[in-house]
Amino acid sequence: MANKRRPQGDGTIRKRNDGRWEARIIIGHKNDGSPIYKSAFAKTQKSALKELHQLIELYRDVDLTEDCRMTLGEWLDKWLDEYMIFAIRESTLDSYRGMVKNQVKPFIGNKQLASLTTADVQKFYNRIKKEGRVRKHPVHGKTLADSMVRGVHMMLHEALDMAVKERLLAKNPTNGTTIPKCNYPEKQILGDNQLETFLEAIRGQEYWCDFFYVEVMTGLRRGEICGLKWQDIDFEENKLRVKRSVSVKRGGGVNIGETKTETGVRCIEMPPSVAELLKNRKQMAITEWVFPAFLNPEQPIHPQAAYRKLKVILKNAELPLIRFHDLRHTFATHATQGGVDPKTLAGILGHTNASFTLDTYTHVTSDMQKSASAIVGNMMKNIMIKE
Repeated sequence: MANKRRPQGDGTIRKRNDGRWEARIIIGHKNDGSPIYKSAFAKTQKSALKELHQLIELYRDVDLTEDCRMTLGEWLDKWLDEYMIFAIRESTLDSYRGMVKNQVKPFIGNKQLASLTTADVQKFYNRIKKEGRVRKHPVHGKTLADSMVRGVHMMLHEALDMAVKERLLAKNPTNGTTIPKCNYPEKQILGDNQLETFLEAIRGQEYWCDFFYVEVMTGLRRGEICGLKWQDIDFEENKLRVKRSVSVKRGGGVNIGETKTETGVRCIEMPPSVAELLKNRKQMAITEWVFPAFLNPEQPIHPQAAYRKLKVILKNAELPLIRFHDLRHTFATHATQGGVDPKTLAGILGHTNASFTLDTYTHVTSDMQKSASAIVGNMMKNIMIKE
């Protein structure tokens, strides 16, 4: 006799042998049509009735599948292998796998999906913040960086959104959680005199001079400049096309993939000095890469090698030990102070929108604000004189 499919939302209250009251509701159905139950327990019948109403409200119009019984760890593996394998960059996929392995599975990976609550997720975030670092740091101990906690949250939120769509969850339990605020390192730039010192310092670096000059004159991301090929350079139009990015592969080597965002694929006009430099460099090219690896020219230059070399140059020139990304900030800052408008700068940098560019670089426009103040002051003075 075939199983009779009982309606989703059907609920009951009963007193158990241990004296507790159980509120039980059907939240979905197995592949054979038999019901999947969700229970809540209370000390009194009145409290159990309240629990029942809350369950009915939570699972209203939801009919979960049998897979809702899988654990969070199992779902994340499935999500990465079946849903995200071709949807995100390989470096991002590696990063997600690392989070699942090092943070999620050890702390909350065995939790059943259907039982996962917002409170569970919040406790998880609080715990990995305090003890989520894989290797104990000499200063920070096991404390996980705020940015890493945010990264785990964003990954988990995306994965559980898909679980809701696949009828494994009634709602996304990451909604309503509190995560650390963005505490990005303070942006550092090379001022006018420091930039002159830097450009003078790289002149003595035969292998790296062109690389760092192009960087400070274009503001490319580290992976983008490492990923430049000669086919991306149009000398007739003086255009440089950003089409790919090189990232560090987990375990060694590099990944060659897409740019950070869709707007990362862009075409920018080269300054005349950059066009001339690359034109001369092209005459001696022996590989498709504009900046090939020193020992293996068939591969692009390694991003970590560029980072390490930058630190050596800065130290020898007695300049601040800025990050590689701060060379990009240096370019953007000087461009902003030179009068380049945010929309144009956003296109050069590959930002999604001009408002992000404006928000990012408002801290360096004090001179522009003083200039604007003087202009407004003179304008008002002229108006008063006319009156």
